[in-house]
Amino acid sequence: MKWRRYGALFLVLAACSVHAEDRLRIGSKRFTESYILGEIFARVSGGEHKPGLGNTGIVLAALKAGAIDVYPEYTGTIAAEILRLAPTATLEQLNRALAADGLAAGVPLGFNDSYALAMGEERAQRLGIRRLSDLTGHAELKLALSQEFLGRADGWPGLQRAYGLPQAPLGLDHGLAYGAIATGRIDVMDVYSTDAKIERYRLRVLEDDRHFFPRYDAVLLYRRDVPQRFAREWRALQTLEGRIDERLMIRMNAAAELEGKSFAEAAALVTGGAGPASKNRRAFWSTLFGADFWRLTREHLILVAVSLAGAIAAGIPLGIAAAKLPRAAQAILGVVGVIQTIPSLALFAFLIALVGTIGAVPALLALFLYALLPIVRNTHAGLSGISRGMRQAAMALGLRARARVWLVELPLAAPSILAGIKTSAVINVGTATIAAFIGAGGYGERIAAGLALNDNVTLLAGAIPAAGLALIVQVTFEFAERRLTWIGRARSAS
Repeated sequence: MKWRRYGALFLVLAACSVHAEDRLRIGSKRFTESYILGEIFARVSGGEHKPGLGNTGIVLAALKAGAIDVYPEYTGTIAAEILRLAPTATLEQLNRALAADGLAAGVPLGFNDSYALAMGEERAQRLGIRRLSDLTGHAELKLALSQEFLGRADGWPGLQRAYGLPQAPLGLDHGLAYGAIATGRIDVMDVYSTDAKIERYRLRVLEDDRHFFPRYDAVLLYRRDVPQRFAREWRALQTLEGRIDERLMIRMNAAAELEGKSFAEAAALVTGGAGPASKNRRAFWSTLFGADFWRLTREHLILVAVSLAGAIAAGIPLGIAAAKLPRAAQAILGVVGVIQTIPSLALFAFLIALVGTIGAVPALLALFLYALLPIVRNTHAGLSGISRGMRQAAMALGLRARARVWLVELPLAAPSILAGIKTSAVINVGTATIAAFIGAGGYGERIAAGLALNDNVTLLAGAIPAAGLALIVQVTFEFAERRLTWIGRARSAS
């Protein structure tokens, strides 16, 4: 009977997988322009958009693993960051190199979105800075660059070598850098040539006088079998070739970043139609309790509850093993401790490549791994702290080793174990917000969108529910701890 149930569950999952395969899956990176282009691709082809999956490494891993089928990319990025080719490589050369990974690039959209560095117009005028080479004489300038730009071969490392720049830049999210440069906290930031905020914040784009940056022509980066698997959708995507020039892209970016329109509404400037109504940025309460609130809450709770349940099921036995096997304790505690230090986005990228999908599965695995340390450590500490007299009393009752653990030692260690579970639960509520960057949903969707748009209302509409949920979880566990302590004292008194 049990096997029939599992068989039925397998068939349901298989059917869901087949259904998902029948639809073109479109990814996008975590910045405004990529969100908008992803929406355009989805509206034109009828495919499913997986928005804001993170940086190039995350989205590329998802594409190679088959978790998505296509996403918007730039020729300069493909050449320098993905393939390590010369920045002048042609589309034909890119495709010859991409073929080894089963990928291809095509359908040039019609605009070039190059990297650049920018300063506030007044400060640049005062210092006489017009070109990138002018920065070499101003080591005192504060540079803040996006994390991806700091690590890219066609970003800061190569730029610093090409110009001999003396500054030591800070890492700062692209959406937040505009506010920082406007208030004078930083002097120079990286921008895209199609950024709508360049004019609004009165920035001077510094001339690349040594021609370091290559062209970044927007194209589709896709799996090579997409034109065959999704023939109708592919024909629809091909109609976008040459339809989006730089002026139109700037206009769409401005619609999202400056006019408060949704990404779908901005995309409608190309595809037609109105798109879903955008949120009023000034109406915080309507944004907080918007139409997506309960969906995001459900997704966030599932991520936390399922990963925590798995961590409890694995963490307590590991903690028992560490307490009972002193030689293994160092290895067990060391491994779970090292896992806790792995950066979340790096772990997500590894898990996407490992399981071959994006969304809930790699997110749950990552949250499960992050939740292990407090549970394992507190279980080990709780069991190790039991007095020798209590152990001897349990042995005097004639209980076997396993019975002593389950009937005596674990109940005595329960407050410490529960405290570890509480810590893991609270950590997971916060960490689960990052899962939205790989399409797993939850409150992180709003946080990612708010960062991309530099929209504090949308950002807070995601951060506040996450903080509230963390507080509810903590209070619930503290009540359970007090209850457990009271029961333990009552039993001792009796």
